[in-house]
Amino acid sequence: MKTLGIIGGLGPETTSEFYLDIVFSSYKKTKKARPGIIIASVPLPYKIEEDLIMSNKGAERYIPFLVNEAKRLEKAGADFIVMPCNSLHVFIDEIRNAVDIPVLSIIEETVKFLKKNNFNKVGIVSTSATIQNKLYENAFEEAGIAYETPDDFQQAKMDKFILNLVTGQQKNSDREELIKIINDFEKKDVDCVALACTDLQLLIPKHQTLKIFDTMKIFADSTVEYLLK
Repeated sequence: MKTLGIIGGLGPETTSEFYLDIVFSSYKKTKKARPGIIIASVPLPYKIEEDLIMSNKGAERYIPFLVNEAKRLEKAGADFIVMPCNSLHVFIDEIRNAVDIPVLSIIEETVKFLKKNNFNKVGIVSTSATIQNKLYENAFEEAGIAYETPDDFQQAKMDKFILNLVTGQQKNSDREELIKIINDFEKKDVDCVALACTDLQLLIPKHQTLKIFDTMKIFADSTVEYLLK
């Protein structure tokens, strides 16, 4: 079994949920031993995190933090690296170029999953940074998948409750706002909704007609498959 390296802390609750998902999913597939996992929690200043989530500013300030943690994971013995954070995949090339081990992409794995399951039109729920950098939009266009995104007013609301999640200040109204956005997607004839912000797994709502996929869960499943190869 390989050793997994996780660039974590973005945010902390998501990292812990991702870790547990990997452990439990691995156990279901093989009961020989627990997986080897190394977590590097990024010592990120709160202001940098808030600037990216709320206004998509200063994203380049993340690069030295992410590259440093990737190098630490490689040096510690990781066979491959994952980063359970959608927005920061804008820097996946910088991370891949900094190490000599594979770095899996949550975006690439999500596209594979949607194509495999024949979804043709997807509603994207994510941070402004992910939307403005067209991380999923570009990948979907290359794969021939149509998509819808929230309007500017909805996106501003979403950025606020995503920040609440990252800072541990979740409100009861946050899930209600997310459901409103998903209901609007239904009117646009999407096949499913992708929660393309890993912190949103803490808010996953149920919907009567639309399938809702958590990209973090998709990524965790793909990570386990790679881990056990």
